[in-house]
Parts: sequence; structure tokens; C-alpha cells
Amino acid sequence: MFNPKQLLRERMKAERREAAKARSDAANHAARNFIASIPLNDASTVSLYYPIGDELDTEPLAAALLERDLKIALPVVVKKNQPLAFRAYSPGDALIDGAYGELVPDESAAVVAPQIIIAPLLAFTRDGGRLGYGGGYYDRTLLAARDAGPVLAVGYAFGAQEVDDLPLSPLDQPLDWVVTERGANRC
Repeated sequence: MFNPKQLLRERMKAERREAAKARSDAANHAARNFIASIPLNDASTVSLYYPIGDELDTEPLAAALLERDLKIALPVVVKKNQPLAFRAYSPGDALIDGAYGELVPDESAAVVAPQIIIAPLLAFTRDGGRLGYGGGYYDRTLLAARDAGPVLAVGYAFGAQEVDDLPLSPLDQPLDWVVTERGANRC
């Protein structure tokens, strides 16, 4: 059966891999673009992701957020096909292996509700469409978080991951912003 999302995922993994090789400084530029553009306040908790493979590195962004005394959280898969949980994180905290090879805070870390959720992705559109990995975790998470109150969804990626159009479904949650090494775009 023809699955346009899966075909696009494979193509965009290759695009991301090439972008990561070509732009070793991308994470630093993306962090600066995030700090310059995304509305932050002193009480903001920002959920980053711990990068897997060639995802855009979030370490420079974590450092920039900590310089501003903002709180950081990391997402945790608690149960398959359920929204993600978020646990407080500071550099140096104990991390354990997560469900998909990512590192996550252990169970002793406080569960928090971030006001800004940074989502990894394979592809995005200028108007906020996001193609993830197919598990639906961020879509379920953003839907639940938006039902609970205001939350800002930010795609964080290489500029090369932008596409003109995506095969989206009604379940796909839109992004409010996309930040890359090239700039920040409000969707």
C-alpha cells in the first residue's frame, strides 16, 4: 500500500542527514534565533528534546535558556499511544535510556507542564505543518496540552527540512513557530 508519509519520512531523513553534515554550526545559529524570536518570560518552562542521531542539537539552546534562568524539561514516553510526560531537567541530572533510544530524566525528576514544547521533526511547512516519526506522540501531547491551557509548539530543525506541502491528517497538530539555523518563522 502506498503511504505518502512514510515515503516522505525516508526522503527527509536523508535530507536531514546531509544538512547535519553540511552545517556543523546550525545548532548555535538556531539557538540564537530561538532566543531572539520566541516569547519567553521568567516563569517559562521549555521542553527540549534530547537529540537522537542527526536531529538538530539542543545543547546550545539549553545553555542559552539556563543563562536566562529558565526551567528546562525533557519529554518522556510513559506509555505507548499516550501523550508524553515532561520531567524537569538540569545539566548534570541523571539520565536513563528512554523508549526510543533517547535519554530522559529518571523517575526521581519532577513532572512539569511546560509552556513551550519544542518538537523534533523530519519535515515542516512554513504554515506550521509538521511531519514527525509516525508514532503520534507529539500530536497527542500538543492536543492534550492545548486542552489544558496555553502552550506554544515550536518545531526545531534544519532549514533544509522545509517542504512546500505535507500529507497531513486532522490528527496532526500544527506548530506555532518553526526555528532553524536560518531564522524563526511564526506560523
